[in-house]
Amino acid sequence: MNAETKCPMGHGDTSVRALLGRQNRDWWPDALAVDVLAPNGAVSPMGDDFSYAEAFKALDYSALKADLTALMTDSQPWWPADYGHYGPFFIRMAWHAAGTYRTGDGRGGANSGQQRFAPLNSWPDNGNLDKARRLLWPIKQKYGQSISWADLFILAGNVAIESMGGPVFGFGAGRADVYQPEKDIYWGDEDKWVNEGVQTRIDPERGLEDLDGPLAAIQMGLIYVNPEGPGGNADPLLSARDMKATFLRMAMDSEETVALTAGGHTFGKAHGNGDASLLGKAPAGGDLASLGFGWLTSAEHGGIGEHTVTSGIEGSWVNTPTTWSENYFRLLLDYDYELVHSPAGAQQWQPINQKPEDMAPAAWDPEVKVPTMMTTADMALKMDPEFRAVSEKFRTDHAAFKDAFARAWFKLTHRDMGPKVRYLGPEVPAEELIWQDPVPAGQVPSAADVAAVKAKIAGAIDNGGLTVSQLVKTAWASASTYRKSDHRGGANGARIALAPQKDWDVNEPAGLAKVLDTLNGLRGSMSLADAIVLGGVVGLEKAIKDAGLSVAVPFTGGRGDATQDQTDVESFHWLEPQADGFRNYLPKKLRVKTEEMLLDRASLLGLSVPEMTVLVGGLRVLGANHGERGHGHFTKRSGQLTNDFFVHLLDMTNAWKASDESEEEYVATDRASGGESWRASRADLVFGSNSELRAVAEVYAEKGHEVKFARDFVAAWTKVMNADRFDLA
Repeated sequence: MNAETKCPMGHGDTSVRALLGRQNRDWWPDALAVDVLAPNGAVSPMGDDFSYAEAFKALDYSALKADLTALMTDSQPWWPADYGHYGPFFIRMAWHAAGTYRTGDGRGGANSGQQRFAPLNSWPDNGNLDKARRLLWPIKQKYGQSISWADLFILAGNVAIESMGGPVFGFGAGRADVYQPEKDIYWGDEDKWVNEGVQTRIDPERGLEDLDGPLAAIQMGLIYVNPEGPGGNADPLLSARDMKATFLRMAMDSEETVALTAGGHTFGKAHGNGDASLLGKAPAGGDLASLGFGWLTSAEHGGIGEHTVTSGIEGSWVNTPTTWSENYFRLLLDYDYELVHSPAGAQQWQPINQKPEDMAPAAWDPEVKVPTMMTTADMALKMDPEFRAVSEKFRTDHAAFKDAFARAWFKLTHRDMGPKVRYLGPEVPAEELIWQDPVPAGQVPSAADVAAVKAKIAGAIDNGGLTVSQLVKTAWASASTYRKSDHRGGANGARIALAPQKDWDVNEPAGLAKVLDTLNGLRGSMSLADAIVLGGVVGLEKAIKDAGLSVAVPFTGGRGDATQDQTDVESFHWLEPQADGFRNYLPKKLRVKTEEMLLDRASLLGLSVPEMTVLVGGLRVLGANHGERGHGHFTKRSGQLTNDFFVHLLDMTNAWKASDESEEEYVATDRASGGESWRASRADLVFGSNSELRAVAEVYAEKGHEVKFARDFVAAWTKVMNADRFDLA
């Protein structure tokens, strides 16, 4: 893999049409453009002062669970429950709400209830889940603001498992709803859905490396893999390869993958007992009268109950589809299987010479017995040696299987929630799990301690032991790992001092080690995490004073220090930036434009356009570039918090030109003398070339706005420093 095709997330190819790929307007051009009323983002109908955590406190949790349990067997004629039990249906709903999570950028997942909106509500893999959400509506209506849709999806899945005797590890609420699709998620750039014959995103010759950018699903419109096999090829070994790639990108190892697949398929059935060509449009493409219902059929029977078509695969995996059992592994491993076709034409596997007692009841008539089935993805657990070993282990140790499934399900449905401190409710497990990125509780330092450490750090600057640039770079490197998508990273925990972050190239390990060693010698009883952020405060205060300004820089202590044992090194590798426009870091040219990577990073930090703009301008003059790189350092007053970056960027005496064919470096020459004045990157010049960014840059370049610039920089800086301080919310 060459430099041009290296993934910006650290894995795979970045051959994307644009950073955000295909959007809803591409799929449904006739859809009502509601977002015209929200040009600056969705406005919540709950109001700015609404606190979901406070609303949740009023919830009668036991009553809600009782209502959900009753719903499981309250079959409705407009969408009858298979076997008289909606449990498997709600498990699938919860699974697919959470299963869009991917480790590459932390996006997706159940955290904001995105399954209500396009494109997810209309993905082929989410077929007929619109009915599950409608079944939940009376309960959501009853409990109102005290339970979010996002939490309700997951809780319904938990209750479904419990109602059928399955194991549950716990439940944490705290997912707040949003009210429009999240538009910063790249779902891919293919122009066809999985059910339209598109090949897998993994090339058969190149294998696991080729999954594009942060994506996790193998084909457009899938949560995981194609159950019929990659690209419809019913090869269990190739399916195993795809499963390992996609589940890894959703933070699951092989044991968790087997446990989730087997546990989920212990319940319910797949649906393909009809003609798939009769299915109508997905919810996003339906007419007004359907009121958001999708996949309506023109057949006389209405395409419900016995005649439902969803995946096209037909049948249950086990003979006890509404009861937790050991039957999945027994049926998978004991029988030989043959490849057959469902009534809808899908490829599936059927046991040869199945015993009558191992057959399943028909979903519409328990007196009728039908063969069970396995998908190609299920057969992968039997045919792939690694998966087979785990399957054999779980078959002989059912207690281990129960525990593994419960834990994997909890991880699946909570992976995007961030630290445990964000969890709400009476069923939050006491056990702390490493994937929750635990951080010991910090102690809030006294005002006297803060003043004493600040004085020591200031003294280190005066005697040459530390510089403003070093302190600013270290604080930024620590805090800017935060991702609003899954609430990982941030300054709390001081993981910048631990593997793998201390060794990331973007953090300049040798210089970082020197700063951390010095801060450790100055911080006394203060946590290193607090000392790192306080060092940034001291550096900024000096930079502001030296610029002749007077702007206070807030500091709120109370961070803790994580240990190496509390840090999942492999998991944190996904947070390593392959490009960081804030530090002018670009070790290799990427196919995604440098300025697009800057926007993506700003989006993950939760920054607005003005916040991103002012931070870049300030970091440049403070000397925060990677490796002392001079690009964008448009100032003769280095280390002072001035607006010089914007002043000189917009100065028309400069003429800019790319220095080479890569168009990653630019040189400014004086229009009169022809002499070289400045050097810049794409992440610098975009603030002059893009009209929207330029409009903001012009504000900060205006005379009289020097103090405004400094104040706005400090506010945006403090926002990043405290981004992971959920205790301050």
